[in-house]
Amino acid sequence: MKRALILGGGPAGLTAAYELLTAKKDEEYEVIVLEESDRLGGISKTVEYHGNRMDMGGHRFFTKVPEVNAWWDRMLPRQGAPAWDDKTLSRSVTLDKGGPDPEKDDRVMLRRRRVSRIFFNSRFFDYPISLKAETFRNMGFATTMAVGFSYIKSIIFKRKERSLEDFYINRFGKKLYSMFFEHYTENLWGRHPSQIDPSWGAQRVKGVSIMAVLKNALEKQFGKKNRKIETSLIEEFSYPKLGPGQLWEVTGEEIKKLGGRILMESRVVGIRKNAENHITHVIYEQAGKQVELSCDCCFSSIPIKDLVGGMNDVPEDPARIAAGLPYRDYMTVGVLVPRINLKNTTGMKTISNIVPDNWVYVHDRSVEMGRFQIYNNWSPYLIKDIEHTVWLGLEYFCNEGDRLWNMDDESFAKLGIREMVTLGLIDKPGDVLDHHVERVKKAYPAYFDTYDEIDKLIAYLNSIDNLYCIGRNGQHRYNNIDHSMCTSFEAVKTLLSGSRDRSSIWSVNTEKEYHEEGK
Repeated sequence: MKRALILGGGPAGLTAAYELLTAKKDEEYEVIVLEESDRLGGISKTVEYHGNRMDMGGHRFFTKVPEVNAWWDRMLPRQGAPAWDDKTLSRSVTLDKGGPDPEKDDRVMLRRRRVSRIFFNSRFFDYPISLKAETFRNMGFATTMAVGFSYIKSIIFKRKERSLEDFYINRFGKKLYSMFFEHYTENLWGRHPSQIDPSWGAQRVKGVSIMAVLKNALEKQFGKKNRKIETSLIEEFSYPKLGPGQLWEVTGEEIKKLGGRILMESRVVGIRKNAENHITHVIYEQAGKQVELSCDCCFSSIPIKDLVGGMNDVPEDPARIAAGLPYRDYMTVGVLVPRINLKNTTGMKTISNIVPDNWVYVHDRSVEMGRFQIYNNWSPYLIKDIEHTVWLGLEYFCNEGDRLWNMDDESFAKLGIREMVTLGLIDKPGDVLDHHVERVKKAYPAYFDTYDEIDKLIAYLNSIDNLYCIGRNGQHRYNNIDHSMCTSFEAVKTLLSGSRDRSSIWSVNTEKEYHEEGK
């Protein structure tokens, strides 16, 4: 029996483990997953605190890749009856005939309405920007005219796209870019968009532009069906009843049933290669002791910086590029309040008539907050007392070791609560009933510094014959969940085919058409 080691228990690692255990193959594999933390799911984990659950970063489950949809349905079947809030409010919801009832079963995927808006100058704007009367009223006549002329100028005088700033201005015009992209992007990455590679925009904002918004609005107006859905324009998505981590916890249980092993709190500290550039052993640390495991193949979803940093005999150039790859870290404070002051003017029915947003992008330069989530709107089952409380997640982007990261939990929570008052979400700090802080390292692989040399690093990683790099951090690519899973599908297929060609693994999420659009 051959041994496959899976580094990282997030979406990519767990998908690879499950696929390898269930694939038809000539030889059996012993599958061992090494996970550094005490929870499965990576950044897609769910954290429970005093009966309330937090989603780290917010995760919409939407794809038009049939293989991914079938996989999700196998783990968490789509709901066949309304969730508690839909039933209470008599809201219509997409149901799957014969699917489980979320009021009776936990192993269920809900269908939820997507509402994400921008909070700018104490007003809400749709994200992406929509062309409707409310948008123009919120902007005012002068700003609306400036946006229009700025966009026309961007069409006539196209920029060469050397940076993310060029990418945004070409699609939205300079005025709209300065209002809704410049500050938020700099807050997210800690770098001005003029210093960031445009490929980040190409992956995350594929197809979204003023023209896409116009086309989307017109097709909706005329009831056109089967329209191509852009990345940020989806209106409904799936969501695990108990948060995204539930999917990966269920997957972990299925892996164990199939004979796979999952070693928690096991941090990978070393990768040993022989003279033929073949990985022979992986060293992990658990409870202060180091353990060495032999392997026949290795699937890595851990950060490339850590993977290469732990290897022996790495040439100078790949070692330098890997060491220089940048990341952005993430902190959030869950805040429980009796109510929030934001008025629901959307006409959408919600429990306690709170605003219907899943998350809100904060573009107010007077605060450091990047976004806030309203967990009540993701799933009613994330909240212990949804009828009397609102559970928010205040999100901040930072670098490990900087001022925010080094704050103790209480100081960081106080910062978030003060900024809630500044934004008008609550009246005073004393309105807060409870709070909880979480930190996530290397949440966002960044597209600057040595990233422009990543092709050289990929070539080196592909020269290691039994290494398969998968997932967001495993490829240093800002993948969605479906992308991360697809890298694992391709990696397992490549291993079992005996091919040395890794191109299909690395080509996921590089094509111009986004996976959510289908083929």
